[in-house]
Amino acid sequence: MFPLPYILTLEEAVLSPDLLPPLCVDSMKMSRGKLPLSVMAVVISAVALAGVIFTEDLRALTEEKEKASNEDDIVDEDKISFNPNECSVMNGKWVFNSSKKPPYTDQTCPYVDRQVACMRNGRPDMDYLYWEWQLDDCNLPRFDAADVLEKLRGKRLMFVGDSLQRGQWESFVCLVESHIPEGQKSMNRSRKLSIFRAEEYNATIEFYWAPFLVESNSDAHIIIDTSKRILHVDSVSKHAQHWIGADILIFNTYVWWMSGHRIKSVWGSFANGDEGFEELDAVVAYRIGLKTWANWIDSNVNPNMTRVFFITMSPAHIRSSDWNHKKGIKCYNETRPVMKRGYWGSGSDKGMMNVVASVVGRMKVPVTIVNITQLSEYRIDGHASVYTESQGQKLTNKQKARPRLYADCIHWCLPGVPDTWNQLLYAYL
Repeated sequence: MFPLPYILTLEEAVLSPDLLPPLCVDSMKMSRGKLPLSVMAVVISAVALAGVIFTEDLRALTEEKEKASNEDDIVDEDKISFNPNECSVMNGKWVFNSSKKPPYTDQTCPYVDRQVACMRNGRPDMDYLYWEWQLDDCNLPRFDAADVLEKLRGKRLMFVGDSLQRGQWESFVCLVESHIPEGQKSMNRSRKLSIFRAEEYNATIEFYWAPFLVESNSDAHIIIDTSKRILHVDSVSKHAQHWIGADILIFNTYVWWMSGHRIKSVWGSFANGDEGFEELDAVVAYRIGLKTWANWIDSNVNPNMTRVFFITMSPAHIRSSDWNHKKGIKCYNETRPVMKRGYWGSGSDKGMMNVVASVVGRMKVPVTIVNITQLSEYRIDGHASVYTESQGQKLTNKQKARPRLYADCIHWCLPGVPDTWNQLLYAYL
């Protein structure tokens, strides 16, 4: 089998005669200006062929760039437009799109907490920013900030839940805030209630801290020792007074219930402190707590005035053996999603998921369940890991070197996976 020919340019033939075949080299030893016609023909043919190849390569490169730049506008005609009644957001795959431009960064959006500002905290890889969730049978619309702001004109949108829900709220705010002129937006943050205002639209995007939705002794001041937390599973009114009047309510609660301890639950007043509590399995206490929340929604929300959403559980990725990385340390140094269809790790509890479906299914007021769990299960690469904070300070290099102790595999980098949650939410809106 003959080797592929190397085609010389005219400049290479003149300046580097050692690259030419022997016949051409011998011929070039003749006096200048007296090259034989055969040599001239070879050189001219080589230059012409090189020009053709260069032109074809340039055309191919141009077409590839045009394809990449237009990729965002491509709609798969074999898929239907998104319809909540016909499309399953669970069935899909993560597709890497290098032409995708992150809608914001943790430097351009001033509202990203240090805890999840992974790039600002030194994360060196960026591939996690370029994965897109594509549904099997439907085209998922891209988040359109201008359209969202119009939908929110004159309205209150409120996220209610824990720190994961706060991350989704921050993502939502960051997705829209750059479309609002300076001087026309403001942020007021407090321990319990944080409000972003879009003045021109007379709209607010709010977050209310209620990690269990129902009341607990760990709401205002977090009790680190989870075994000492006590839940008032039959009461939600102290929280719910802040929900009244919202046009769109988005709830979530899960991870705080999964402490590994039985849940200390009380009915009635906290006046007796720890006395009178009953220890319940997490799934039992969760069901009672969600029923309390559901009863309040059914009694106080007018479905003609307010839309209600419930975001399903956000998975943790604590055991690397779940995805067969036996030498791994939690989610540390993971840079790609799990590609196995239907992957489900130990960080999500299907029993708790079934409780949500059961309780919501019996409610009078329609509640839209936004299932983020399956798509998030794949994203072992999307967590803050060691690019986070501890006690209000960015992790030191010594702390980063101890991922078993310091890697955060519960919260998600921003920008990142929560942006996709909001893409789903937008599709439902």
